[in-house]
Amino acid sequence: MRRIIGAAFVTLDGVIQAPGGPSEDHTGGFDQGGWVFRFDDPGVFATIGALFGRDYDLLLGRRTYDIFAAYWPFVTGEEAAMGEAFTRANKYVLTHGDRPLDWANSHRLSGVDDVVALKAGDGPDIIIQGSSTLYPALLAAGLIDRLTLMTYPITVGRGKRLFGDDTAAGRLKLVEHRVTDKGTVVATYEPDGAIPATGAFPEPSTSAAEAERQRAMREGRW
Repeated sequence: MRRIIGAAFVTLDGVIQAPGGPSEDHTGGFDQGGWVFRFDDPGVFATIGALFGRDYDLLLGRRTYDIFAAYWPFVTGEEAAMGEAFTRANKYVLTHGDRPLDWANSHRLSGVDDVVALKAGDGPDIIIQGSSTLYPALLAAGLIDRLTLMTYPITVGRGKRLFGDDTAAGRLKLVEHRVTDKGTVVATYEPDGAIPATGAFPEPSTSAAEAERQRAMREGRW
């Protein structure tokens, strides 16, 4: 059984869109691309090194794959070694489309069942990069074993969120954490079951004002 590890750069307001560069993904009018490098926190390098300093495969959504495939096979200079490593790694792309996957060692997955089969096989850890659309379905299916979030102390106001409206309810257990000198919170979580159905809730108000507020909510006036 292989582990699937999500690893994401996140702003304080939950955005993961285009951390790497201004032209990476400006869909939806996003104009804050490259925010990771604009903030410039070398304290996250240890986490990146631990994730990618060993054998791994990648699990990507189609758009993140397109971004990576247009950049990493062609990069030169200091990043050339990372580009070569990404090219060597198996890249599993969860997509409903049929466009070619031309980057070496790329493999198409058509749905969650394919991810289940991949996880059940032999091989190194599988790391999710970017790919916000993958998280709701994989979390709901119980397929993510660990989630490492590098949360930068910045807000960008809008953009693609790590956890969208379709994310299933559930608990996460904090297993590792540290804070860099520049204030980025690096926290690793593991799924920890469902949110309890019951709890020690305070006694509800029985005032006439509360009754009217409840009525207004039901009628869409609140």
